[in-house]
Amino acid sequence: MYLGCCLCGAIKVELSGSIEDIIHCHCSLCRKNSGTAYATNGFINACEFKVLDPQKKLGTYEFKPGKNRYFCTVCASPIFSSNADNPSKLRIRLGIIDSQINETPLSHNFVSSKANWDNLDADLPRYDAFEPSRYSTATPKPNT
Repeated sequence: MYLGCCLCGAIKVELSGSIEDIIHCHCSLCRKNSGTAYATNGFINACEFKVLDPQKKLGTYEFKPGKNRYFCTVCASPIFSSNADNPSKLRIRLGIIDSQINETPLSHNFVSSKANWDNLDADLPRYDAFEPSRYSTATPKPNT
């Protein structure tokens, strides 16, 4: 069972099945929808997915005929998308899932469309918190 919620917590999701065909999508549509270098998406069975939306905050945007993106109307978190050509499957944004995810991504897709500043194989430092340069005497390091 996978559990998740949007940024503000108004919408919660439950997934009783697995996540299939996880990819990092670099296409311009996913970059614009996520506001990031790429979106990590996976396919799920619609019958195994439940949206808990007691305040009726789930919004939708039909960006192409039969293709809808669902999001929280409070915090704008993308939740999932659907395609009328295959209603039994949904595409979920993995960032919405709070549970540990067992499946792993298969690939980076549409890399010819990636942001010019995105280096897929960047050898960048990695930190468990903010980068050290963010901290100064005026901005003390938070307790973690």
